[in-house]
Amino acid sequence: MDIPDTSLKSSQSIAPAPPTEGDVGSDITKDVVQLGQTEPVQADSDLYCLTIIGQIEGHLVLPPQNKTTKYEHIIPQLVAAEQNDHVKGLLLILNTVGGDVEAGLAIAEMVASMSKPTVSLVLGGGHSIGVPIAVSCSYTYIAETATMTIHPIRLTGMVIGVPQSFEYLEKMQERVTRFVVQHSQVGEQVFRNLMLNTGEMARDIGTTVVGRDAVSYGLVNEVGGLGQAIRKLRELIAANEPNGSVNEGMRRTSPFVEGMMQ
Repeated sequence: MDIPDTSLKSSQSIAPAPPTEGDVGSDITKDVVQLGQTEPVQADSDLYCLTIIGQIEGHLVLPPQNKTTKYEHIIPQLVAAEQNDHVKGLLLILNTVGGDVEAGLAIAEMVASMSKPTVSLVLGGGHSIGVPIAVSCSYTYIAETATMTIHPIRLTGMVIGVPQSFEYLEKMQERVTRFVVQHSQVGEQVFRNLMLNTGEMARDIGTTVVGRDAVSYGLVNEVGGLGQAIRKLRELIAANEPNGSVNEGMRRTSPFVEGMMQ
């Protein structure tokens, strides 16, 4: 008696099952857990939202209990947003205590050099090296209760007590100061006075500015929230279109932004 052959032929293959809604949700959840970020580009939106949260981690890995934003995660996302034709603008949301100076400046320089309109929103705090990142965008908002701490940069670890160490520290501080002044409306002397203020903090040098004070100093453009930030970004996107017109009230004194919006 012949027994039918029920084995699969070598030429046959099983088609993979189509992804279910649960599988897609699982992938997004993994992105949130690992990167603190959803998919870089959503099919139903032409705005890309990027968050700078906690401490900005640079060349050294911070302790696991620290909430960090890793700059090696941020830079590829900025490159992807710049290259993707579907993305029309970047919304940058900050609530950071600062962190690595060179990593923060690297992020700020990349945001400032993007060809697409960018808007930043400071929530909670945009302290230390978070200040250059906040002002790197085309337009900056700060929440009514948010703060920005301006203070001199610091070195950690062993420091060799020679004049060259202090000269290097001064050059690093000059890089931060020059970037903030070029990408905001604050004057250089005003920024230095805020940075070197000795009468406000009990155990530190610097100044903490809150909401409207940051606007009055020229660090940010306006006090506002998420809705206003998205509306402004839409306006900048419309003005950046080939047939768009630029409203004078949307301009900043930054030479980069002036050139980009012309």
